[in-house]
Amino acid sequence: MKYSEILKKNSELGVNLYSAANSIVVLSNITIHQIKEILEYPQRMNGINANVEMGNHDNIVQDSLKFQDSNLVIIFWELCNLIDGLTFKIELFNKIEFNEILDKTKSEIDLVLKNLQNAPLVLFNRFSPLLFSNSSIRKSNFERFADCLNHYLEETISNNVKLISIEKVIAEIGIYESLDHRYYYSSKAPYTVSFFKAYSEYVKPIIMAANGKAKKALIFDCDNTLWKGILGEDGFDHIDMSTENRDGSIFHEIQSISIALSKQGVLIGLCSKNNPDDVEEVLISHPDMLLRNEHIAVNKSNWSNKVTNLRQIAQELNIGLDSLVFVDDSPFEVNFIREQLPEVTVLQVPEKLYEYPKMLRENVGLFYNLSVTAEDRKKTEMIKQQINRERIKNEFESIDDYLSSLRLGITVYQDDTTISQRMAQLSQKTNQFNLTTKRYTEEEIRNYITQNGTNVFSFSVSDKFGDNGVCGLCIVNLDGGSQTAEIDTFLMSCRVIGRNIEYAFMNYLIEYLTSRKIKMIRGRYEKTLKNKQVEQFYETCSFSTSEKKDKVKSFKLNINQYKPKKLGYIEVKNGR
Repeated sequence: MKYSEILKKNSELGVNLYSAANSIVVLSNITIHQIKEILEYPQRMNGINANVEMGNHDNIVQDSLKFQDSNLVIIFWELCNLIDGLTFKIELFNKIEFNEILDKTKSEIDLVLKNLQNAPLVLFNRFSPLLFSNSSIRKSNFERFADCLNHYLEETISNNVKLISIEKVIAEIGIYESLDHRYYYSSKAPYTVSFFKAYSEYVKPIIMAANGKAKKALIFDCDNTLWKGILGEDGFDHIDMSTENRDGSIFHEIQSISIALSKQGVLIGLCSKNNPDDVEEVLISHPDMLLRNEHIAVNKSNWSNKVTNLRQIAQELNIGLDSLVFVDDSPFEVNFIREQLPEVTVLQVPEKLYEYPKMLRENVGLFYNLSVTAEDRKKTEMIKQQINRERIKNEFESIDDYLSSLRLGITVYQDDTTISQRMAQLSQKTNQFNLTTKRYTEEEIRNYITQNGTNVFSFSVSDKFGDNGVCGLCIVNLDGGSQTAEIDTFLMSCRVIGRNIEYAFMNYLIEYLTSRKIKMIRGRYEKTLKNKQVEQFYETCSFSTSEKKDKVKSFKLNINQYKPKKLGYIEVKNGR
């Protein structure tokens, strides 16, 4: 897409997005103004109301303090413009001069990182010498200088800072497509529009994850997608995924990538027109099969159409269709699903099979998480536990009898920094049971925990089938002077919905706030496309509506009027 087209479409999208602005600031010591709309456009295309602001030219240290409250800060700190003529002067520096400018730059980095220590998220581009050193054989002082600064960054940054390799971006499109000496010398603008487009795509997964837009499940067809050949025609012994064969090694690699994603919390599933018993035999017995039942959260190998199966997969996993990525080799199936289920991201196995692993790797960013937690590593196991829960539900005459049989337990943690990573992840990924859908980074959660007048609660849930891990978050602001409390965030993972966990926790919360002499509690429900099911939650917890405006409803509760739910089958205890 041409730059002029991006400007036009980005402007049109901006008019039609009404969600809260996602404020992004770009700090730089070079001319970089063209990146503004190029950064905004892909996010706005995905429903994020991105608003990019440019810091003052070559004012990174001061602006890092000014913009520390932005949702995201991006830093382009270029070696070539640290001081005038550094690119050639540094080759004449002696050791003392080299170290003087190095120490000065490190001190400025320290100031910037200190100013941004409480910022939600910072993308700091690694220092790159490529613009002036790509053709040199002998390592230059300029390259050594970059190495020193990058090593210092790696040793210094905190959890809220992600280092970005712009050299990977440059490698994707080429040096001469990325860099322009002419504009560098005329206006200190070394990067091209093509580079900004590639850069925006490169960092998009991080921004999407921070805004709850990461995909959650990777679903595969089987024939000519997980293995070479058609199981029903070629038979068990003649499908190929062996590393000893050219084509088989490609499918072996695809399965390896999938297992690695599974270990990061991505749910792997099958949606294939096949005899289910035949597929099961491959999963259990085929000597070259890497993907096994232990890796697969859901298996829809049958003769139903794939649109129906994908709908059922989303329902069983309790996630939206827009959280699915589906891979198939058939152009017919790919186009059919794209037409019938436009929410699903569909990838087609390339005609040139050797391009298949590259295609899948290029899309791994769709599943990017800002962090990987213990819960992620057990996610497939937890899904299977949930399937077992659903299987036995019909054996009971009432839902209360069923819930009583589960031996449910909740462990509540208060202001626990050791699980701040998981709490941040919950805020970024939870959409259905989420009353305000506010997204927080780990650094923001830690700030809340240490902030006077704020309590951060989380809770884990277990039952006779297993431990669901930490799956709930509640942030409460207390005002002791006015004896009021405001619930900033109340969310719960979809995998524990339907067990009255939310009411058991609310009973706990009210008891705690009562002990803190709180008399009035306020809460908000902010409507999204996915959280309709919690619209009446506060009302079922004795709250009354105090205000209704557009998509926001405000509630209040005189704490003496709270009517607790009687949930004797749920044991609630304090954690660490």
